[in-house]
Amino acid sequence: MKIDSHHHLWNYDPAQYGWISEQMSVLRRDFAPADLQTELTGAGIDAAVAVQAQQTVAETQWLIEQAEQNRSIVGVVGWVPLADDGVDSELDRLHQHEVLKGIRHVVQDEPQDDFILGDAFNRGVAKLQGFGLVYDILIYGKHLGPTIEFVDRHPSQPFVLDHIAKPTIRGEQFDKDWATQLRELGRRRNVVCKFSGVATEVRDEGAAIETIRPYWEAALEAFGPNRLMFGSDWPVCLLKLSYRQWVEMVAELASGLTAAEQKQFWGLTAATTYGLSFPSRR
Repeated sequence: MKIDSHHHLWNYDPAQYGWISEQMSVLRRDFAPADLQTELTGAGIDAAVAVQAQQTVAETQWLIEQAEQNRSIVGVVGWVPLADDGVDSELDRLHQHEVLKGIRHVVQDEPQDDFILGDAFNRGVAKLQGFGLVYDILIYGKHLGPTIEFVDRHPSQPFVLDHIAKPTIRGEQFDKDWATQLRELGRRRNVVCKFSGVATEVRDEGAAIETIRPYWEAALEAFGPNRLMFGSDWPVCLLKLSYRQWVEMVAELASGLTAAEQKQFWGLTAATTYGLSFPSRR
């Protein structure tokens, strides 16, 4: 079974999705489960994990509803106000939905580079393990230093690093600082990495596979084939390429893996990390 560990859905509203600029016109429309299903079927992907794109509990609830009504969406990574005193009640209510598998905060957009080390935020993260929830880390490469310290504060908490920590990708210059810190983070065995959201970090025109290949190799070196999982970051990936083009590119990059490693990367790592099940519900 092939699992897309990272995609988004939304009913587009410019006031609610202010991060979608005028230059991102391809994203300024609704993306519904039916649209996702078309992409999954066309690319030979069996199931997917929906991830928050808006920092509201209302969106998390909506994603849960979409997952409970659509067989191909087998998990949700939502958002809750981790730094707020009332986070316990929100977690207690939302975790009753079996499809909720993780929580994410858009750390990359916080004005302080060390936001992830905040005391209130860390108190909230410390509660997640008790609810059986993964924490997805969304950062840029510049945040890797504080993130390593953050992960060390929670040695038993399962973490998933989104988008290989968003390095700055240029064909003529490899991001060596990112690679060094990624290897260091990869030494933490409670961290798994998504090979997702990479094409949109390419600063060159287009997204050539040979430009992306060194970043695949660095992520593979840092986490190994058993702690790396496939994700699309659809529909955001449409800023550079189609869903199917991304799947085909990753398939070529991963072609050197063994059959067992391919099974891990394309599905088993996501299934075990998030505790995904494939019930005959609905």
